[in-house]
Amino acid sequence: MSHSIQAAHCAPDSAESSLPASLTILFGSAVGVIVTNLFASQTLVGIIGSELHLTPSMNGFISTATLIGYSAGLFLLVPLADMLENRRLVLRMLAIAVAAAVCTALAPGAVSLIIALLVLGAACSAIQILVPVAAAMVSPEHRGKAIGDVMSGLMIGILLSRPIASALADVLGWRTFYWSSALAMFILGSVLAYRLPTRKPQSQQTYPQLIGSLWSLFREEPVLRRRALSASLAMAVFSLFWTAIALRLALPPFALGQAGIALFALAGAGGAVVTPIFGRMGDRGWTMMVTLACHILIVLAFGLAAIAGCSDAASPFTLLTLLGLSAVLLDVGVTGDQTLGRREINLLRPEAGSRLNGLFVGQFFIGGAMGSALAGIAWISGGWGLICAIGAVLGICALILDISHVRTGRP
Repeated sequence: MSHSIQAAHCAPDSAESSLPASLTILFGSAVGVIVTNLFASQTLVGIIGSELHLTPSMNGFISTATLIGYSAGLFLLVPLADMLENRRLVLRMLAIAVAAAVCTALAPGAVSLIIALLVLGAACSAIQILVPVAAAMVSPEHRGKAIGDVMSGLMIGILLSRPIASALADVLGWRTFYWSSALAMFILGSVLAYRLPTRKPQSQQTYPQLIGSLWSLFREEPVLRRRALSASLAMAVFSLFWTAIALRLALPPFALGQAGIALFALAGAGGAVVTPIFGRMGDRGWTMMVTLACHILIVLAFGLAAIAGCSDAASPFTLLTLLGLSAVLLDVGVTGDQTLGRREINLLRPEAGSRLNGLFVGQFFIGGAMGSALAGIAWISGGWGLICAIGAVLGICALILDISHVRTGRP
């Protein structure tokens, strides 16, 4: 199949057994680059607040503005991919993202910054158009592999966004990150304009009809509801851990600075490299068994994190190593849940692929927001021990969901 912009069509009858290596790298790099914008402000908020003289409440809104914009994009922009040609839509959204990143870098005050971040987050929902495009390019029995390959780039981007933003801010200031992001997305858009295949949607619905169909899809697809709830719980524990870990690492016996915390996050990113393996396991029919294993890993990770973060019976290096291991186990469990969930979602209704992805990701980002909110409350109320207890309980809830599904035998 040709992948030139003139002849490339992403249709079921042209599906291949696997993505070409060049397109796998392109899709993975694309989602990884775009997603860094969503979480960078969380690590930059202290520096931004100090420069712009923001109140603590305004700081909190800045740290979540891109996620709020992204959530809006999932429900209002991503459904357009089931109506408009996908390649053109992605390129337009990337152009808006570049402009929004430039406006963020130039923002003179809180109001202009928040508006720019909201628009940037909404435009970054182009990620959830790229994933279905990649999935539709391969046959259903190999779709898990394709999604896993692309998801590895997404998860690495999520995990590296904070340390990259922190490192750039330490050396060149927080605005440098957004200038760099604008340049990276401009280059990415130029490559995608040449290499991204066209994908003509099958739906003939109008935009109001597409938006109105979201609730019907959610109500009619039990697999979507179950995987969205599972993903919400997984994203909640992910956000809970990574929001609170910087606070714990800054305290004795670790007493790490910003550079040390960034290096810890890099170590944790190692868990994302196994993402393609989960996609292949799903293709082999092991989805339920592996999902159970992923949720068990999440519970074990928080148990290990509690031991490492609440004990003084070993050397700081040993405890830090255990904490790093818990981060890797957690990331493996969360990425496995996400990858297997996406695979199941992308097998449901080809004509509604983008809307299904928007609903799925929208649900787990709600879980992520709840995890971040819980982290702040739990840290103030009970410190690291309470953080780990909440994380373990959420992981157990995911296990209960799995067991209930197995026992009932429902979709």
